[in-house]
Amino acid sequence: YVSEFVRMSLRMTPFRDSGWISGWTVFYWAWWVSWSPFVGLFIARVSRGRTIREFILGTVLAPTLAAFVWFSVFGGTALNQEIMQGLPMAEAVGADVSTAMFAMFESMPMSGLLSGVATILVLVFFVTSGDSATLVLGMMSTGGQPNPSARVKVIWGVLVSGIAISLLLAGGVKAVQTATIVFALPFTLVIVLMAVALWRGVRDDWNEEQRRDKALRRRLKDMLEKPPAA
Repeated sequence: YVSEFVRMSLRMTPFRDSGWISGWTVFYWAWWVSWSPFVGLFIARVSRGRTIREFILGTVLAPTLAAFVWFSVFGGTALNQEIMQGLPMAEAVGADVSTAMFAMFESMPMSGLLSGVATILVLVFFVTSGDSATLVLGMMSTGGQPNPSARVKVIWGVLVSGIAISLLLAGGVKAVQTATIVFALPFTLVIVLMAVALWRGVRDDWNEEQRRDKALRRRLKDMLEKPPAA
């Protein structure tokens, strides 16, 4: 994984037809760029009062470790079924990625329970994602109000659902993917500017903290060096 990370992350395949670039790397980055506006604001809102160290541990390192465990367990299980047990897992993935996990569960003990839990988790994921999206869109459309009204959130929920349904009816999942990439491209510049603004904000906070620390040290020094009153 480490030896191939850089090469596969920057692979462009300019001289041969390959689906890698459209499925991962550059175009996959666009997915995350399009998600970043409301995900970033939502995480920042629920992380208010946390330190930068706590924020990084809770939003970067912990999910990354969880993802490693997830891919190791489920990916390793699917590979074992495909290679060792001769089950057509690769064929199930090729037929429909969204149902491949349920195909894997069918060959395992308590398959009904596993499929039911997975369905609940998928439902919770969509509900929480939609809820956070409508919350952030409500915040943006009300001048940064941290707690937008239910009416505003319902309106945004209906609009987002309507757009998603229209795209699905017009061209299926491919239409949604294409729209996501198109919307993400101009926002890349905004993210760069936000990164610069974050760096400047942290730098200003650090300088202010250093000034307060120096002022406190001077006051303590003056108090200690001041001769006691007669």
